Amino acid sequence: METTVLTRQHVAKIVQGKGLDLFMDRMIDRLDEAFRAESRWGITPARDGFLRGPQNTAVLEWMPHHQPGDSITIKTVAYTPTNPSTHQLPTIIGTMARYDDVTGRLLAVGDGILPTAVRTGAASAIASRLLAHPDSRVLGLVGAGAQAVTQAHALSRVFPLDRILVHDIEPAHAESFAERVEFLGIDVEVASVAEIEAASDIICTVTSVGVGDGPVLHGERLRPHIHINAIGADLIGKYEVPLSVLKSAFVTPDHQGQALREGECQQLDQSELGPELPVLCADPALAEGRREQLTVFDSTGFALEDHIAFDVLLELAEEAGIGDRVQLEHLPEDALNPYSFQ
Repeated sequence: METTVLTRQHVAKIVQGKGLDLFMDRMIDRLDEAFRAESRWGITPARDGFLRGPQNTAVLEWMPHHQPGDSITIKTVAYTPTNPSTHQLPTIIGTMARYDDVTGRLLAVGDGILPTAVRTGAASAIASRLLAHPDSRVLGLVGAGAQAVTQAHALSRVFPLDRILVHDIEPAHAESFAERVEFLGIDVEVASVAEIEAASDIICTVTSVGVGDGPVLHGERLRPHIHINAIGADLIGKYEVPLSVLKSAFVTPDHQGQALREGECQQLDQSELGPELPVLCADPALAEGRREQLTVFDSTGFALEDHIAFDVLLELAEEAGIGDRVQLEHLPEDALNPYSFQ
């Protein structure tokens, strides 16, 4: 029995062969389908892990999703905010593993960095399509790191964007953003947070703000119909959106348990939250009438999204005939004798 292995070279070949837009569009479509299929959501507990690194500013987490009778996907993901400046590595590094639900056998392993970035952008596109003004043309990005790229890409696939305003506390990150998203063909301007709030129809907060250092938005000049995708909160005490904004907004989390513990929703009581995003997708009527008011999507990222993202990657790999098949696990000739070798 073999395990499918998708290396970084495989993933690059898949995406380059299929094209960035097809990869993102399929991720949006498959994630939306999964959210709408309420009976097939499976079991996704809140992620768990431990703090690590200098002053416990980093984390390593495991994110499991169980599709009973079929498979289990577990992503191991490390969040290390010092990586880009200190080690020239992504802030978020991860790997995916897929197990057979019947036998427990390892079916596939692969990169978790690109699928995480793309599925996070796709989730924002799905939430924004439900809650943002349909004619939204100006996107504001507070934070100009890797995740800002896939947020802009995903939103450009579902809205007629003609302008992106970007801000980062690292001026070089903001200045380089236009080059990184040149493939979108959308005008990019470096702006202050106040300018972003005053002009944007949709705002994505995608920062590595430290615990206790938030919020990153001022919340003073927001347009009445603004929709906010809050991406960066992923630790207890870390948040990007002011409490006053959350209190006056319709707030939908992706995973309520996670969001109440470590997302923007940790600032709120459970009774102040709207339905989870999958519930809104399954019953879009719950989102009707919200597009002219302040709305917030609290995106903590949960393992059903990773399960679907790995589905997409494996699907594209199979279509392209890409991937290694290796005998990784020791499956002895005699199941009762670990010293018997095939």
